[in-house]
Amino acid sequence: MDSLRNLLQQAQTKGVAIGHFNISDLVLLKAVFTSAQDLHVPVLVGLSEGEREFMGTREAAALVRTLREEFDYPIFLNADHTHSLAKAVEAAKAGFDSIVFDLSALPFEENIRQTKQGVEALKSINPAILVEGEIGDIGTGSEIHDKAPDIEKGLSTPEEAKQFVQATGVDILAPAVGNMHGMLMSMVSGETKKHLHIDRIAAIKQAAGTFLTLHGGSGTDDEDLRKALAAGINIVHINTELRVAWREGVEKGLAKDPNEVSPYKILPFAVTSVKQVVTARLKLFNEQRHLAKGV
Repeated sequence: MDSLRNLLQQAQTKGVAIGHFNISDLVLLKAVFTSAQDLHVPVLVGLSEGEREFMGTREAAALVRTLREEFDYPIFLNADHTHSLAKAVEAAKAGFDSIVFDLSALPFEENIRQTKQGVEALKSINPAILVEGEIGDIGTGSEIHDKAPDIEKGLSTPEEAKQFVQATGVDILAPAVGNMHGMLMSMVSGETKKHLHIDRIAAIKQAAGTFLTLHGGSGTDDEDLRKALAAGINIVHINTELRVAWREGVEKGLAKDPNEVSPYKILPFAVTSVKQVVTARLKLFNEQRHLAKGV
């Protein structure tokens, strides 16, 4: 099976992206995995520090590893938004394929210094692990927000991107390019959409010369996502859209039979609801992809 690095390189060559979907239970994992299988595309599942705390770091790694081995399928595991080296090391030792070592809240120079140390420490545990760093400000929390943060103040620049990548040695860079974590209620209802700075993405890609991740992809305009992929985005993170679909599915399952108490009869509604979202996003991310034989 191809490594995550090789698959990212293939995606970049084809002008497509690998979809990254956050999970915190078996419902979300089943929905993401079966969607990817149906479409014959590689996929990333990720867990933030909070999601790992709930699901278990080693437990999540064991589940994903089991799926990869049992089905011989390219599903990979990412430690999303990890803010301490201790938590990053824990994920690396558990067998995660990639780690987002997110110190973007620190001053830029300190972000560089500590990220460089993190890259060295994590690569010493597993030389093949991919380490992602983040610059700029895209807000926090994959949830429904009352109002949008002023993300225009925290946009990344090509100069910062180049300096950061060269100084830290990260494999992947997550810039702030108009994206934001979470969604507004108007985005959940479809009344408004997030919009990206496509020219800035292209300039950062040229300057950084590395793989780029778009965090906070939920609620983003479809055409903006297509243009972002063409400009150099290689991974797109979706979380809040899945959480909304998960809740809607659970509510539907409970409403169908108010007296039902069996989780395995209620939760399939959530699997179906989440799978619809994942499938739609994976189709968009892979529009230019020629299906690989044997995947």
